[in-house]
Amino acid sequence: MALRLAIIGGGPAGNTAASHAARLGAEVTLVEQHVIGGAAHLWDCIPSKAMIATGGAMGVITRSEEMGLTPVKAALDLDALRQRIGDIEARLEGDTRRLLESQGVRLLAGAGRLTGPHSLVAETADGEVEVEEADAILLSTGSRPRIPDWAPIDGERVLSTRQAYPPPRLPEHLVVIGSGVTGVEFVHMFSSLGSQVTLIVSRQQVLPQKDPEVAAALEEELLRRGVRLLKGARAEGIDVAGDVVSVRCDDGRVATGSHALLAIGSLPNSESLGLEAAGVASDDGGYVPIDESCRTNVPHIYAAGDLSGKLPLSSVASMQGRRIAEHVMGHHGRNDRELDYDKAASAIFTVPEIADVGLAEADAFAAGRKVRVTKVPFSASPKALIESHSKGFVKIVSDPNTGVVLGGSVVGRHAGELVSVIAVAVTNGLRVADIVESLLVHPSLSEVLAEAAE
Repeated sequence: MALRLAIIGGGPAGNTAASHAARLGAEVTLVEQHVIGGAAHLWDCIPSKAMIATGGAMGVITRSEEMGLTPVKAALDLDALRQRIGDIEARLEGDTRRLLESQGVRLLAGAGRLTGPHSLVAETADGEVEVEEADAILLSTGSRPRIPDWAPIDGERVLSTRQAYPPPRLPEHLVVIGSGVTGVEFVHMFSSLGSQVTLIVSRQQVLPQKDPEVAAALEEELLRRGVRLLKGARAEGIDVAGDVVSVRCDDGRVATGSHALLAIGSLPNSESLGLEAAGVASDDGGYVPIDESCRTNVPHIYAAGDLSGKLPLSSVASMQGRRIAEHVMGHHGRNDRELDYDKAASAIFTVPEIADVGLAEADAFAAGRKVRVTKVPFSASPKALIESHSKGFVKIVSDPNTGVVLGGSVVGRHAGELVSVIAVAVTNGLRVADIVESLLVHPSLSEVLAEAAE
């Protein structure tokens, strides 16, 4: 008899685990309440990147004179953009759904809830209930935007992140609350599309968890675009009076605009999962702690994605899902490499684009660790000059004794693609010499990677 795997949540972790486990011979049931592919992925990540791409296209058009072209103007069609985003979402969900169905995965539309260590129910919108028994269970229900009590979200003037892809109308002046990855992407997105933007920064730099040099490069570009930065201010209230939205900060300052948008983190979707019925532990934040194999405190029940409290990245969730499928099916051994979350590459799709992986220079120095840091600007790259995108740099952090690559940052065009080379080096313990001795394309932006590794 085939092993029965039940999955609650069809995001990157859930659908990857379902597909991989089905290929390995499991009998898989996947319960998803909203969208196959994941709400955080298809309602957050994909729409935001689509809007950023549209803003980028407008930027290319406005810079056409730099490329030897007669300048032209581009106007935003918000309805066409909304249709484009919907088409992308529908295609991605449809492709994922068809793949799973072709593999024999049983898809149940409804809210999943544990009723015991080996049982769960799926309740549909019309009240029908499906009961499932399983040998192993994966919980991957994702997260939702965090909305504090002082924020009167109305979907019109005061927006959560999921109400802004795109909003009902383009804001004339948007006040963004939150200067982490999501917040700065929104700032870039709306300033690219033509909105005036004010960013409330609770610390003294945007991207407080990133390398200060990287954050400074982004701040410089934001200021060049006319973005107003309110540093050292923490929002504590929002007032709406007609067409004016006022965001009150704890130091007495007030940021005024036509709209406000909250980007201050997320909360795990764990409160209705029935964790107690199965004896699954959660922490004070509602996250479900896992071990190196993504198992909860109940060995046959796994958790992955945002729910697990690890890095909230689709790539991490997908890898967790694959590893869980292999673990459930017994395709694992003592020599398997554990997931090292410190070596996950991440990107921020602003201008300049930002990507990093592994050990950061500032963290190394803060820990008193000796490292070798090399940095090369894109202004030294023929390809960057050809494309008129010469801002930014590549920085590589390595061990001064062994030459092993420990981490790196890329700030500039196509950073999310270029960092993959550094990520492979970090994950596999390669040396800077391995990058230097690679015969890369000329002219290409990747040449800067080899120069930074010298």
